[in-house]
Amino acid sequence: MNAKTKRIVTIIFTALAAGMTILSGIMKLSQSPEIVDTLSKVGVGDYIVFLGLMEIGFAALFLYSKTMKIGFILLCCYFAGALATELSHGTPFNALLPMILIWVATFLRDKSVFLPETA
Repeated sequence: MNAKTKRIVTIIFTALAAGMTILSGIMKLSQSPEIVDTLSKVGVGDYIVFLGLMEIGFAALFLYSKTMKIGFILLCCYFAGALATELSHGTPFNALLPMILIWVATFLRDKSVFLPETA
């Protein structure tokens, strides 16, 4: 894969990962009855605004190259918790796709997050 193609693919995966996360955060901040009902069923209804702000903040850290690694870690923790909640309540695995996109985007942006530097 040439450098230009890799850059385009990296931008696409990064935009999808961050975009889905930010959109999810905005949806939580809107507090639509459907979102409130769904999150209340799994016991986090009182924290919807906080969860939405966390998603947007973590995605912003992920987008900025100097804070991408901490954003990656925080997003992984956030979506791992969401996935654990979904597993324990028998709900669809909505957290899986953003997590996969975040991992792929991170690998494309900085392989050193996953692989040791070689001399």
